[in-house]
Amino acid sequence: MGALSKRAIAAALMEQSITLFACPVCQQSMHVYEQGRLVCPANHSFDIAKQGYVNMLTHSAASKYSKSLFESRKAVIDSGIYDAVEEKISKLIASAKTVLDTGCGEGSHLARIMTDIDNGIGVGIDIAKEGILAATRHYPQQIWCVGDLAKSPFAQESFDAILNILSPANYEEFKRLLAPDGCLVKVVPQSGYLQELRAQLYADSSKETYSNEQIVARFKDSFSEVIVERVTYTLPLAEELVPALLEMTPMGWHKKEETAIVLNEITIDVDLLVGKV
Repeated sequence: MGALSKRAIAAALMEQSITLFACPVCQQSMHVYEQGRLVCPANHSFDIAKQGYVNMLTHSAASKYSKSLFESRKAVIDSGIYDAVEEKISKLIASAKTVLDTGCGEGSHLARIMTDIDNGIGVGIDIAKEGILAATRHYPQQIWCVGDLAKSPFAQESFDAILNILSPANYEEFKRLLAPDGCLVKVVPQSGYLQELRAQLYADSSKETYSNEQIVARFKDSFSEVIVERVTYTLPLAEELVPALLEMTPMGWHKKEETAIVLNEITIDVDLLVGKV
């Protein structure tokens, strides 16, 4: 017997965790049909692609994120500069059995975090198909979905932990999806995040400094139980990673061509906002 296809592997993972899913059109339960698609009782159907992901978008969605951006993001994350952040998240959600990463991109954070969680299943969702394609290519042991949280393909109270790492939030949907006693971990930049890059790109402008006060305040307004933990450190940055870092962060997208960026080290400075309903 030959090796299972990526579609068959993904279908088996989805079938094992089928109670996590709900039809994004009518919110009814889903089932896996002939290892090829997710179908609800109203016959709304979503194909499992041969690459091993399911596209559950109910509308067309343009993404500004390219394949090369996700390759750059993976290279930077694989270099280990976020290791301490990922380790902290793993400890915070150590007992979770179902983990959703919202805005997962190419899936590197989720895949690395799940290696420290025993018997857990990770699900990544992103509106950018290029990111999900990269995720399925590198991390077939997790479930990957192209989808929009505004039309969520997941069932109510289905996740023990939700991750929202340096990406936009949908707090009402997060609260709907959290299981009782589940938690949301949102990672937001602190004032020193990538400060070496910020200093060169935005020297002598208002953007050279950054505050997350408004984001933190809104988070605290959205959850009754909140913990804020800061993770900050500076570490060497390999010269070959500088272009990748510039491509993956919105700061780098506005760099003028003539601006030369020289970085020997980089600071990671983030707040981990942990919320329970």
